[in-house]
Amino acid sequence: MPFRKIINDPVYGFITIDDELIFQIIAHPYYQRLRRINQMAMASLVYPGAVHTRLHHSLGAYHLMCSALTELKSKGVVITEEEEQAAKIAILLHDVGHGPFSHALENVLVENMHHEAISLLIMQQLNEQYNGKLQLAIEIFKGEHPKKFLHQLISGQLDVDRMDYLTRDSFFSGVSEGVIGYDRILKMLTVHNGELMVEEKGIYSIEKFIVARRLMYWQVYLHKTVNCAEQMLQRIVKRAKHIRAEIPGPLHKLISGRGEAISIDEFCRLDDYDLHCAIKAWSKHEDLVLSLLCNGIIDRQLLKTKYFGAPVDAALLEEKTGEACTQLNISREDAGWLVFTGEAVSSTYNFDDEHIYILFKDGSVKAISEVDNALINQNLKGKTKKYYICYVRS
Repeated sequence: MPFRKIINDPVYGFITIDDELIFQIIAHPYYQRLRRINQMAMASLVYPGAVHTRLHHSLGAYHLMCSALTELKSKGVVITEEEEQAAKIAILLHDVGHGPFSHALENVLVENMHHEAISLLIMQQLNEQYNGKLQLAIEIFKGEHPKKFLHQLISGQLDVDRMDYLTRDSFFSGVSEGVIGYDRILKMLTVHNGELMVEEKGIYSIEKFIVARRLMYWQVYLHKTVNCAEQMLQRIVKRAKHIRAEIPGPLHKLISGRGEAISIDEFCRLDDYDLHCAIKAWSKHEDLVLSLLCNGIIDRQLLKTKYFGAPVDAALLEEKTGEACTQLNISREDAGWLVFTGEAVSSTYNFDDEHIYILFKDGSVKAISEVDNALINQNLKGKTKKYYICYVRS
């Protein structure tokens, strides 16, 4: 009897697992850890429904990968059973290297190392455990497989990762601006000269996809309150490292400031709960700055935030720093942890490094930005930037 398991997903309905190796990977403790890591970090402080996890997203991206591969094969694209299994494994594990609070603490907990690099280390360790059965998945993940479109489905301007997180984050946050026609986009996918492209009929769905991404960034991911909470979270970890605050377990190695190495096994025991416990413990810490930041996160008493279209006036920063010193009776150095400026940056479409290509009926190919009367044109080139200041409420 063929192997088959189904998972009920609130976004797509039933997701089918019909491969025993894939099911074993899903059941592995390294993967199950993703249940304990929120997909959207601190966004739930603004959108209470946004409490879905990395596991939700990973399974959703896997489901879309299954649909994409089926569609491409139906159009005559040659994909072997081994390549299909490997692509599914690669997308399933693409985010397994995320640490607690995902992107919010990228390069903060584990310094100078992006989650993609950690994902690769975990995949390599799993490959050893499964006697080399993940080698092809690793090659696709790294972009080393000759069929470039398989990697593009995992990491590119039009990957299933983005399709799922826009669809899922929109669903759980309740922000309808992020809704995309993922099903139509998948139907319009094709491969031409080894590259992933979209059929001419899918132009408007692609434009909607790109615009939805822009709207979601400014309305959800870079919402000023979400951004402030994530900045406070980063400062909690940095302050704890700075004063070498005590906390037990593997998290202690990352916080202690002693540069202790942490193994893959230890990393894969870390999740949001570890940091939540640490924040609760530090809320009573004798260090005023650390306790203020921790209590702010716990009680949602966040710093005040303002966005500007130009760099923050130095006089305003000086004014708010002075107010914090007086109000809390702290030094200017300590006030710098609670009053700070920064930049929030979003890129709608990358014109330089990658393109979404449209395959026309006559066989010609154009980037989406070069299509006649295209909505995605040079006006959306480059990054959109806002400047912010966070400071203590008076």
